[in-house]
Amino acid sequence: MTVKAILESKGHDVFTLGPNEKLSEAIRMLAEHRIGALVITNGDRKIVGILSERDIVRVVAREGAAALDIAVRSAMTPKVKICNENHTVNEVMEIMTRGRFRHLPVEKAGQLDGIVSIGDVVKRRIEDVEREAEEMKAYIATA
Repeated sequence: MTVKAILESKGHDVFTLGPNEKLSEAIRMLAEHRIGALVITNGDRKIVGILSERDIVRVVAREGAAALDIAVRSAMTPKVKICNENHTVNEVMEIMTRGRFRHLPVEKAGQLDGIVSIGDVVKRRIEDVEREAEEMKAYIATA
C-alpha cells in the first residue's frame, strides 16, 4: 500500500497558509477545520514549513498572548520531512515514528500534492491486516 492509494481515497486537499500570516489566523484555521497542522507554502505551492499544534503551544508558552501577533514563519518548523506518492505505508510510519510527528506533506514535482496523517496511515494499515486475515481464512476454508 502506498501514499498514492491513500491520497486517491482521501483526496489531495491540504489547508495551507503563507509564512507572513499571523499566528492568530493559523489558530483560527486549525480550529475551524478541526485539523492538527497547516502546511506553510509560498505562492507556487512550494513547501516552506509546517505548523502544528505543538509548534503553537511552544510559542505561546514562550511569548504569552503576544504570540498571536507574530508571523507564522517564527513559529513553524522550517525543515519539513516530506514523502512522495511512491512511499509505502510502512515507510511513512517509520518516518513519522522516528521524527515524532503526526503529519507528513506529500510532494510531487517540487510542489505540495497532499498530506497524510498518522490516522490515515493507521487506518490503511488496519484495513490491510483485516484483508490479509480474510484472505487467510478463505484459503484455509478451501484447503
